[in-house]
Amino acid sequence: MIDIALEWAGDFSVGSTGDLALVSDSDTTNQRVCRRLLTNPGDYLWRLDYGGGLARFVGTPAEPADIESVVRTQLALESAVAASPAPQVSASVIDAANGYVVANITYSDVSSGGPVQLNVSSG
Repeated sequence: MIDIALEWAGDFSVGSTGDLALVSDSDTTNQRVCRRLLTNPGDYLWRLDYGGGLARFVGTPAEPADIESVVRTQLALESAVAASPAPQVSASVIDAANGYVVANITYSDVSSGGPVQLNVSSG
């Protein structure tokens, strides 16, 4: 699967031919997973129930189990993520005083069949 390259909170990139840069395979899936996890429910006008809204955990006491639950639920809804083997998710508080949390996510990409590692951090 091919998609336009777009980093979260970034902008479009120019490819080697002067057109928009493209991504494929696991890079496309990573973009989709990040968009799903970081989009607030209600913000995507065409599907108001879309998104995990991980940003809601910023500025609150971190509960790793709550973050893991949101990530697992959203991964189950993403068609690009294989259901089997089940995604592995672990969140840990690295620096409680400053609210620094890291979520380590490993899932299988439907298009490639291979494992993909994604780390999401806040703080």
